[in-house]
Formats: sequence, structure tokens, C-alpha cells
Amino acid sequence: MNKKKAKLHYKHNSFDIIEEGEFVICAVSGKAIPLEQLNYWNVELQEAYFSPIEVNKRFTELKYK
Repeated sequence: MNKKKAKLHYKHNSFDIIEEGEFVICAVSGKAIPLEQLNYWNVELQEAYFSPIEVNKRFTELKYK
């Protein structure tokens, strides 16, 4: 069974599904995140994150640019 990557539009407390799928990819680690487990994203960058660890890594990267 092939799983399809979803395309989302991230909002502050939710997201809209642009293209149906089962998962998105973490912008930092590249890990697949099932939509039902997606809890972390950045609205301004329109990126998903696997966990708070990846959120912190991205924040640190952006802070020191």
C-alpha cells in the first residue's frame, strides 16, 4: 500500500488540507509525520516539524542567521 504525501496550509491553530494524503515531511529531520500525529508547525515558514526538538533546531538556526 502506497501512502501519499499531503499538502497543507498551516494556520495558527489548525491547518487546511490542500491535497489529500496520509503524511507530511518534517522540514528539519526529513521524517514522515502522519497527519493524525502532526502537532508542530510554523505558520510563517509553512513548515511541519516532527517534535519539539526539530522546532528548537529551526528556531536556533533562524535566530543566528
